[in-house]
Amino acid sequence: MIAQLVTSYIASAAFGIIFNVPRNTLIQCGFVGMMGWLVYVALVRSDTNAIVATLAAAFFVTVISRVFARLYKTPIIVFSVAGIIPLVPGGMAYDAMRSFVENDYNLAVQLAAKAFMISGSIAAGLIFSEVMNQLFKRPKV
Repeated sequence: MIAQLVTSYIASAAFGIIFNVPRNTLIQCGFVGMMGWLVYVALVRSDTNAIVATLAAAFFVTVISRVFARLYKTPIIVFSVAGIIPLVPGGMAYDAMRSFVENDYNLAVQLAAKAFMISGSIAAGLIFSEVMNQLFKRPKV
């Protein structure tokens, strides 16, 4: 578990470097990715579906990203993009393509569908968090 957290931290911070984020936000980018991965792993280990766990983790990543964006006066995208990197199902998409090449179409379709649903849950979690923020931030009429 500790190795996964350290790896997710490094991956998120490294993608921050690739995306050319301000150097003073690299530590926070790594932290956001690590916390998102922690939520995901905790939910999956408690027998939650991977798609629901990814949705919750993406929601959490956006919440933390919004807090850091306010604290460090930086656009939210700096933290949210780096934070979702550990959640992206790249390995699963690779396995799906490999199964297609190996003519194992049943497994390929299953893996591709799951990768697509996980990717969609990342997008839905980001959007849902932003909608919730707008609802609570909305001026009273």
